[in-house]
Amino acid sequence: MAMNSDKILLRDISQQNLAGRTVLVRVDYNVPLDSLGQVTDIGRIEGTIPTLEYLKSAGARTVLLSHLGRPGGKRNPKLSLNPVVEHLEQLLGQKIYFCPETLGVRAKKAVSSLRNGEFLLLENTRFHDEEIQGDVAWSKEILHDASIFVNDAFGMAHRSHGSTTVVSELVKRSGGLAAAGFLMENEIQVLTGALLHPTRPFVGVVGGAKISGKIDLIEAMLNKVDSLLIGGAMANTFFLAMGFSVGKSLVEEKFVGCAETLLKEFKDKLVLPVDVMVAEEIRPGVIPEVREVDEMGELDRAVDIGCRTVEIFSEIIATSRTLIWNGPMGVFEIPSCALGTFQLVHAASRAAKKGSCVILAGGDSAAATRAAGVVEDMTHVSTGGGATLEFLSGKILPGYEALSDKLDKNRK
Repeated sequence: MAMNSDKILLRDISQQNLAGRTVLVRVDYNVPLDSLGQVTDIGRIEGTIPTLEYLKSAGARTVLLSHLGRPGGKRNPKLSLNPVVEHLEQLLGQKIYFCPETLGVRAKKAVSSLRNGEFLLLENTRFHDEEIQGDVAWSKEILHDASIFVNDAFGMAHRSHGSTTVVSELVKRSGGLAAAGFLMENEIQVLTGALLHPTRPFVGVVGGAKISGKIDLIEAMLNKVDSLLIGGAMANTFFLAMGFSVGKSLVEEKFVGCAETLLKEFKDKLVLPVDVMVAEEIRPGVIPEVREVDEMGELDRAVDIGCRTVEIFSEIIATSRTLIWNGPMGVFEIPSCALGTFQLVHAASRAAKKGSCVILAGGDSAAATRAAGVVEDMTHVSTGGGATLEFLSGKILPGYEALSDKLDKNRK
């Protein structure tokens, strides 16, 4: 896609110009928490460290904003950002101040008390309805008079919220700068390079439950890749379009016509499973059986791709020079239904080790790769989720587009 590459980057702003200034940074610390409120995966926190280190060494006074979960505009102690603090302290090697408010007198005092090189994390932006509503007056309050705004929350770049697009516009309107942090820059650069200048063969892998949420992605990918491998429950919609029974498998009948069109238009690129693993119920401990795709029974539910499909898909992945993967091949949360996903993950790992550019796009894909123990082999694991999907589908990301153009970089 033709993404605007003329946006101000944090690296474009000299460290001398950051020293002693209050810099507002939107990060994505929407991290998973366990029943005790402890962070179980610090990947998103780690991803922001290059940006924070740059601001630290510049002597900036950094104020961090993030959301966590979906509290519905109400204060929820279980969704406080406070558990993030200890991980930031370990990663940055210094004290991180936390304010249990996002705005107001207490937050203002905490911001004004910051010294050069220090960090302050404000409370969950989604404790306020105004965040999602994009309320301008509220957004002006959370800006805390900062003249520099850094958006490093690629995972929220597809949302037009108060702490993303509105804050950007307010900073620009006041003569300040809104820049992309290092994580945002890297995501845009890697994904743009893969889409616009892929080394071929270019292979896409798309899985997951529903075709409805990924139809734009599938169409966009089919216009760019040499092969697109379809797995997961969304393959069932294609099976119906091919005249096969899918038993009691999850399927979206409204999209059968769409699947028929894609099969006709891109029959040389679309690669579908030839066999699947099925079970009569989806539950932990279930032992699935293999079926040819045209032999599913009335009570069967497809839960994974079959062994022959794994071989076919793995061979195509092995030949790829650029690979983009979004979504699992089955119900991978259940160990007995995860074999297909994990075997393809290892195939992708082998391809990456041989020099292919392998990009994982989406939380489930990343989770499966971590569970398989090969996440370090991948060229790039996107932090985006929905933002990555929209980017790959050719859509504009409001949070990125709202940043300052490079023509504005002489502003202070």
